[in-house]
Amino acid sequence: MNPRCNVLPSSTSSFTSISKFISDHSCLSMLEKNCRSMRDLHKLHAQLIKTGLSKDIIAVSRVLCFCATSPFGDINYAYQVFSQIEQPNLFSWNTIIRGFSQSSCPQNSIYLFIHMLHSSSVEPEKLTYPSLFKAYANLGRAQDGSQLHGRILKLGIDFDPFIRNTMIYMYSNCGYMIEASRVFNEYSDVVDIVAWNSMIIGFAKNGQVNESLRLFDKMPSRSDISWNSMISGCVRNGKLNEAFHLFQRMQNEGIKPTEFTTVSLLNACAQLGALKQGEWIHAYIQKKKIHVNSIVLTAIIDMYCKCGSIGKALQVFEKASTKGLSSWNSLIIGLAMNGDRKQAIQLFLDLQLLSGLRPNDVSFLGVLTACSHSGMVTEAQYYFSQMTETYQIKPTIKHYGCLVDVLCRAGLLDEAEEVINKLTENPDVIIWGSLLSACKQHGNIEMGKRAADKILELDPTETSGYVLLANALALSGRYEEAIDARALMKKRDIRKEPGCSLVEVDGVVHEFVVAGKSHPREKEMYRVLDELCSILKETSAQDGLDNLLI
Repeated sequence: MNPRCNVLPSSTSSFTSISKFISDHSCLSMLEKNCRSMRDLHKLHAQLIKTGLSKDIIAVSRVLCFCATSPFGDINYAYQVFSQIEQPNLFSWNTIIRGFSQSSCPQNSIYLFIHMLHSSSVEPEKLTYPSLFKAYANLGRAQDGSQLHGRILKLGIDFDPFIRNTMIYMYSNCGYMIEASRVFNEYSDVVDIVAWNSMIIGFAKNGQVNESLRLFDKMPSRSDISWNSMISGCVRNGKLNEAFHLFQRMQNEGIKPTEFTTVSLLNACAQLGALKQGEWIHAYIQKKKIHVNSIVLTAIIDMYCKCGSIGKALQVFEKASTKGLSSWNSLIIGLAMNGDRKQAIQLFLDLQLLSGLRPNDVSFLGVLTACSHSGMVTEAQYYFSQMTETYQIKPTIKHYGCLVDVLCRAGLLDEAEEVINKLTENPDVIIWGSLLSACKQHGNIEMGKRAADKILELDPTETSGYVLLANALALSGRYEEAIDARALMKKRDIRKEPGCSLVEVDGVVHEFVVAGKSHPREKEMYRVLDELCSILKETSAQDGLDNLLI
């Protein structure tokens, strides 16, 4: 899209005269007070056209403002309105630039600004620039945005707090933390809470969570956004205990947690597998009557699913009065991952037939996962074709991964390799790993070597390629080749990361690593493990004797 517009000097009407003008015209008054959808807007706009008011710059500016910046608006309709204005004023330019900066096409803000500079007699002013910095931030183009920063310095308007805050936001959102810090520190005496929040979010987003925490502790005052951003940053960076500690501090300081706080904490519980803490957060939401919107509902369901409490997840889902697509998807995937493939597929069918919602790529990933884990080849192929042909959804590498996995589990290795070779995008290590693992299981060494070569080509440091190939060769009696695969791994100084698992006992999450000796009750646990091994050996021996007697 390359917007083209005519121009006129900006309107000199005062706020008072504008208010009087609106109150004198019922259509404009209704637009200001009662318009709640584009359908309403279309009716009012048609009335303005009939009465000739659509030619008035004040009237058309109100229509433009609703379409471009209202949550009920439509940016494409806004641009149609703007392009019909013979001589847009500064308010009209700023409104359409702002609208596009918040849309899915923020680049159009920049096109319009350039057109404004080169083809208009209307000069941009301070309120024009924050939207442009937001557009560059949303595009991830801070390098280009730095040229606009240079213009701001040249014009001498860098002292403006809105401009300064959006510059910091642009740099930090794009990962340019040195530049963000430079702007932040240059105005450290006057920066407000918005700038502080941008900095702590930026550091956390870029993995520098300790720096984010340091800034957070230095903040002269904190809003709920500050707390939520810091808690979310800790969760995103795996600092889960710090997230819960911040939540305690938040409560102690009398800051009321919001739905954003609880979503971050529920995500932390899901990652830890901490069911008790997750149940406590759920009870806290109910007790404090925190609004359970679609995002919170999905986080609760996801937490219960990942903690293995699928019954609780179903209860929460069934009791919910309104369910968004993300909640359906979360439960379908949760059921599939917990081995309940029948219920996962049934829920997917309910989504299609009863919910009034349209399944998306995540919905199909859930049902394909259910088929994959259960070896349901025919069903997986059916849902895959339904996704691409009926719903016109382009499959991702994850969808293909499910299809390959179900074929591998069924021993259909040639078909699985054929699917991989036909992929339009490059297969990843996970897909080739599925094929290699199946080759080991079914004794197809030659195909396994091809899969292993692909894995090592994609990532020479990936241990699974070496280990699975060596194990497959050993199982087929090709011991020298197996030794060579292990020797190559050693030569390249590639070490297999030890397996690790987490378990929650009495609200405390314990981590166990293969051959680990660091747990405080390590001796007691190994003694119990030895006893269990002895019992299993005795049982196995007895089973063998019983079989002989039969």
